[in-house]
Amino acid sequence: MDYDHLLVEIEDRVKVITMNRPEVLNAMNHKLDAELHHAVMSGNEDDGVGCIVITGAGERAFSAGGDIHEQRVHAVELTDEQREANSLLYQNWMYDISASPKPVIGMMNGLAYGGGAVLASCLDMRVGCENTRFRFLAVAYGRINSTWTLTNQVGWPVAKEFLFTGRVVEAEEAYRVGLLNHLVPSSELRDKTMEIASTIAGHRPESVIGIKEILLRDKAADLRGMWENEVDYTNQVKGYGVEQAFPEFIARRGRQL
Repeated sequence: MDYDHLLVEIEDRVKVITMNRPEVLNAMNHKLDAELHHAVMSGNEDDGVGCIVITGAGERAFSAGGDIHEQRVHAVELTDEQREANSLLYQNWMYDISASPKPVIGMMNGLAYGGGAVLASCLDMRVGCENTRFRFLAVAYGRINSTWTLTNQVGWPVAKEFLFTGRVVEAEEAYRVGLLNHLVPSSELRDKTMEIASTIAGHRPESVIGIKEILLRDKAADLRGMWENEVDYTNQVKGYGVEQAFPEFIARRGRQL
């Protein structure tokens, strides 16, 4: 599929998706949202893809958030029902990316404000540079978001501060509190991100996908529930059992015994 607002490439089983609207700091309009959703979902269906990376074009912004011009036009032209439908669609595509079976990494080339910060918090991990900074702006607009994503990244007390204040979170602080997994010079950002993504993509996809699925199940479980989820998955999911995943290991152990 050809995209108007995305650049897509596959390298070493990693699908790199670049939001390509640098003239508006990669602001997300409805078309970009739909294209990004499609690109991630199609990556999940592609056996040649083991990991997905999302970034923004240029050095200034991952994404400045929602397209203000489009939002102003829609505020005038759309009915309340249409606005509600658009809001639901927005929430759904963000959820789908967060729940992507294959890992999704944010290559944080610049600022991530508003919807850009929400998107970043939906991803499995983030690699940043000196240009990276976040701002969760919903409170300034009388809205609520990121309550189900940010707490998983930085914990409740820090998430509350970021969401209640809407202040800028600079790269060093983001790294210190865990919002960034790695902080490197911008000249090394792509290499570091691709190193991690390629490593993930080189592992057995059943194991990587299984780990993420179990972790998502565990979010609503107590300790015993977490243990039961792991036992259930490794014993019951077809094609994952030890005999299928590690035949050389089984054969070697047999010879040793």
